[in-house]
Amino acid sequence: MALLTSPIKVIYTTFLWLTCITHTSCMSINYPTYIVHMDKSSMPKAFSSHDMWYTSMLASTVESDVATDIIYTYDNAIHGFAAKLSPSQLSHLKDNPGILSFHLDMPMKRDTTYTPKFLGLQTDSGLWSVPSQGEDVIIGMVDTGIWPESASFNDNSFGPVPKRWRGTCETGPGFGPSSCNKKLIGARAFNKGLLAQNPNLTLSTTTPRDTDGHGTHTSSTAGGSPVIGASFFGYGLGTANGIAPRARLAMYKALWEEGGYESDVIAAIEQAIIDGVDVLSLSLGLDGVPLYKDPVAIASYSAMERGVIVVASSGNEGPDLGLLHNGIPWLTTVGASTVDRVYACKIQLRDGMLITGESIYLGSPSLLKNLPLVFVDDCTNKTLLKRARGKIILCYPNDNLGRAVLNVKASKVAGSLFITNDIYEELFVRFTFPGAIITPQDGTTILSYINGSSNPTATLEFRQTILGGGTSPKVTTYSSRGPSVSCPLVLKPDIVAPGSLIFASWAQNTTVGSVGSHDLFAPFNIISGTSMACPHVSGVSALLKAVRPDWTPAMIRSAIMTTANLLDNTLNSIKDIGTKNHIATPLAMGSGQIVPNKALDPGLVYDAGPNDYLNLLCGLNFTIDQIKVITKSSSIDCKNASKDLNYPSFIAIFNANNVTSMTKNTVRVFKRVVTNVGDGGATYSARVKGVKGLLIDVRPNKLVFKDKFEKQSFEIRIEGQIKNKKEEVVHGSLIWIDEDGKYEVRSPIVVTTFSSDPF
Repeated sequence: MALLTSPIKVIYTTFLWLTCITHTSCMSINYPTYIVHMDKSSMPKAFSSHDMWYTSMLASTVESDVATDIIYTYDNAIHGFAAKLSPSQLSHLKDNPGILSFHLDMPMKRDTTYTPKFLGLQTDSGLWSVPSQGEDVIIGMVDTGIWPESASFNDNSFGPVPKRWRGTCETGPGFGPSSCNKKLIGARAFNKGLLAQNPNLTLSTTTPRDTDGHGTHTSSTAGGSPVIGASFFGYGLGTANGIAPRARLAMYKALWEEGGYESDVIAAIEQAIIDGVDVLSLSLGLDGVPLYKDPVAIASYSAMERGVIVVASSGNEGPDLGLLHNGIPWLTTVGASTVDRVYACKIQLRDGMLITGESIYLGSPSLLKNLPLVFVDDCTNKTLLKRARGKIILCYPNDNLGRAVLNVKASKVAGSLFITNDIYEELFVRFTFPGAIITPQDGTTILSYINGSSNPTATLEFRQTILGGGTSPKVTTYSSRGPSVSCPLVLKPDIVAPGSLIFASWAQNTTVGSVGSHDLFAPFNIISGTSMACPHVSGVSALLKAVRPDWTPAMIRSAIMTTANLLDNTLNSIKDIGTKNHIATPLAMGSGQIVPNKALDPGLVYDAGPNDYLNLLCGLNFTIDQIKVITKSSSIDCKNASKDLNYPSFIAIFNANNVTSMTKNTVRVFKRVVTNVGDGGATYSARVKGVKGLLIDVRPNKLVFKDKFEKQSFEIRIEGQIKNKKEEVVHGSLIWIDEDGKYEVRSPIVVTTFSSDPF
């Protein structure tokens, strides 16, 4: 989901509707839409297709005065259909042996450039030095649509569309055949679920055109073509590049200005699978549901089975633990981090002192020169603010930055400098008046100048961009943390990537901000969220897929995770803004910050496939019907049930309130298999770092590979106590180091007493 100017989430909720005929009392009844999961193997032989079976099943339950239409039939992402159902129909359907489960169609949430260079992607080395740069890999975006005229989607120098592509470009008013090209090779729209919930709704458009901006932003981040001279009202001037600039893009619009429902998202993923995408990017999610009711989990399982790499955002519910969504074992879950590019205001004091504040102010003039500078202490003191009109003020927000910004805006001062280290300050750097955020240290410097000067003045110069400014990356406050409630046995998130104040293309029919009462429009925008982090990893996955076409989705995820970076640009441990800059734990950042070029050659990978995920689902004690909903398999064999998945990370949850655990050590054992993907034979030795106070034993502690693609097994045993400490997180790493010193294959280890009841 994208974060625009506040942490408030947009949740789409609407009324429900059913088409009625003849009976006048029915016209006001608004029956809800349900997603119905079917066991296809139970279809009676009398039916030649599942569509006929579903239609006949519903027809047998319909009252004489009600007509029921199937909204969607699904055959890939899930097995089943979406339809509006009355209580009487539900009662009849419960007894049908072909139905595995059903649940209400739920609203979905969105999880809302220079970043390729920040991630180390350059044309003279690494993944961008490979001629393809993601050439002919197809990235499918399920989002709010796309602005096809954006320069980020130009197809200059692109060859023919890959022959394996089965998609199309759906046209309509204002979205003609020329909207697609050899870069944007497909665009579709899905709104039947939304319209079923809202019978009187008139959509602003029914085409794949973006009327929100979110989908255009994520698409250009993942695979946008180079745009020279891109800027946002002077901020970020340079060449805007997607992570995989030679990849092809396909948009599946399932989120609308007017709302978004899981029935449409499932239909979009279903079509993306059929069309032949290689990577599926999902900057959206659903909170508080088990895997067998999660549309992303169920649909992405089908995609994974077909070799599609699925990448999804972790959500924007940070910094508390356990609120992550998309904590799904068979996809890559992405949190958000900062970058070292600062959008700034230069503050020049009369004594020559130069200070930098954070600000994105789009108004004019962009230069306030030699204006009186005063200290008003409290930004919310209306009396003091009134006296300071026409001046630049220095003030403290007093733990309410949002309220302070609103008060100062209304006061009509010439400009304002807010002294704060608020963990949510990123959400307020977009100013509609001349304002900037400064650190407490810089605030002290300016206050000393004011107190020591008889005529203090300052000059504010906006629209500045500073590269290499500040410590980065850091984990953002809003990025959702693990453990995953839907599957706490697998450590999530997997990785963090740039999500803070990301510069990318935008829909030009949608405002990028305002100055005073005037809305502003632009071809680019700067926004934040795990929505923005997700397409970075989708783009990297496309780059890797182009170079390693035979690797499974799990191998590519493993390569990304085990080569991630734990250090920031000062060579210290990555910090977590949400914990006031304490060292980030893997529950916040997973394996660390993504390093694309290192993922190209990881040395070892942890692979997993459908059978491994099935064994895990069995180990989670799901019912057979619940497992069938996810796997779509007619027969389930749980003889190899396991709570351990061959995953490149480890999480052990200890019970802090268990009296036995306070007197006796808790033991957790994990078994893993690694595959050698380096050239030729190699010998690796195990090293454990961190995890203080616990015993960690790796057996064997040396792995010898004679050939490429050879597999070796090991187990890691964690033993100890965490005495009566709730939400304690102890963490470290297991590192396999080859004897030549070329590879360090690192996996995070977490031992925690945090626990929320799993589904």
